[in-house]
Amino acid sequence: MRIALDATYSLGDNLSGVGIYCRETLAGLARAHPEARFDCCYRPHRWLRSWTTPLPPNCRRRLLHEPLVPRAADVFHGLNQRLPAVRLRRAVTTFHDLFVLTGEYSTPEFRQRFQQQARHAAANSALIVTVSEFTARQVERLLGVERARLRVIHHGVRLYPDDSGAARENLVLHVGALQRRKNITRLVEAFARLGPDWRLALAGSPGFGAEEILRHIEASPARDRIQVLGYVSESTLRHLYGRARILAFASLDEGFGMPVLEAMAQGVAVVTSNRSALPEVAGDAALLVDPHDAEALGAALHALATQEDVRRDFIARGRRRAAAFSWDTAVARTWAVYQELMRGV
Repeated sequence: MRIALDATYSLGDNLSGVGIYCRETLAGLARAHPEARFDCCYRPHRWLRSWTTPLPPNCRRRLLHEPLVPRAADVFHGLNQRLPAVRLRRAVTTFHDLFVLTGEYSTPEFRQRFQQQARHAAANSALIVTVSEFTARQVERLLGVERARLRVIHHGVRLYPDDSGAARENLVLHVGALQRRKNITRLVEAFARLGPDWRLALAGSPGFGAEEILRHIEASPARDRIQVLGYVSESTLRHLYGRARILAFASLDEGFGMPVLEAMAQGVAVVTSNRSALPEVAGDAALLVDPHDAEALGAALHALATQEDVRRDFIARGRRRAAAFSWDTAVARTWAVYQELMRGV
């Protein structure tokens, strides 16, 4: 079988959740199916950079610059809710989220371009992978896709040895871009109610609305206890998870929410939102709060900060929850989607 995949977003040092998904999916498929051939396709702006990344023996590099598209492949997989305009033999697309269409979280120009790409991909995919049931419902409702074409495949997470004996700090960690959707202004407001021995670390690149967030941080009475770290490397992020006692991820809209599982996998108690895909990912292993209620968020932070038995309970639940999300399982289910497409011809 010959599978072509849009590998554009798997490149770079500053990978987002989508980038991690692309990297893990590509590597996992190549490893699990040495008998298959994979075309790793890169759009022009990443083509030269792709040559700095070695590929497995059963993968080859292809330029994705229309009309240069591997149309002869048995299946083409758009890993980031986007497909080439040319007609393909069989296409599957992964949809991560549709928050651009549901809130004021981007510029009008970006929203229009995103909508055009999403509608084209939805209309031209024989099957659609969504990373959560929440995103599946959004694709069904907002893009008019019939449920029969949707396949929910959750992300995985890398598990690490239990380091519960490691020294922890009174640190609340947030992982994600400094953007309006992440609800950081309310997090800053809620954090200010914790005692002076607690610090807040914000790990993530600037995004839409970052200027407003930074102004809010500067005006906070807890300003001297807040660190704005910018994007951090994977090794630095793992170190932060190893130091933090609490992850606060009160996002307004998430198609999945990778930091929730990453924190759980590394023994961090989690506070997260009670909406979008976050309850689906967190299950009963996190404190769920209304992200619009800064007082409720503050109360949840206070509970985990001051009640060690509660925090330990959520850490134990979190480790069990994270163990249920495997990249091997995600890859196996993705391969099953390809087989389903092949049988349907």
